[in-house]
Amino acid sequence: MTKKELPLVHIDYNLVDTAFDSLTDFNGDLVFDYSLKINGKFKGSIKTEGFLYIGEKAVVEADIAAGIVILGGTVKGDILAKDKIEMLPSGKLYGNLETSKLKISDGVVFEGKCKMIKKKPQEIVVEKKPEPKPVEKTPVNI
Repeated sequence: MTKKELPLVHIDYNLVDTAFDSLTDFNGDLVFDYSLKINGKFKGSIKTEGFLYIGEKAVVEADIAAGIVILGGTVKGDILAKDKIEMLPSGKLYGNLETSKLKISDGVVFEGKCKMIKKKPQEIVVEKKPEPKPVEKTPVNI
């Protein structure tokens, strides 16, 4: 029997590459590639193309730019979730939000503005007409 591969859309949020435990208190600028779960305190900025899971007891004071954000804790700052954000019932966001997909559970606290971003349309290629060649003037002898 062969193992069935799951589509890329499915993510098991319990399987993350790195986790900051509840006793972690981190200040600074954080950049990472794949996935991170924060259960403690974080202050600074976060940037990733991957996904960020903010646990139920986490307190984050940061501007966040990520591919996918799962919000179960408290965030004070703006969030840009390029692909999607899921706000769990325990989630609290005090800041503005930009995303292309949004899921908000009952019980979420959200104080800020939300902007839904659209996927970029495919570029339209317009063919340019060739510019006319300049007419050469021949000298006339009189």
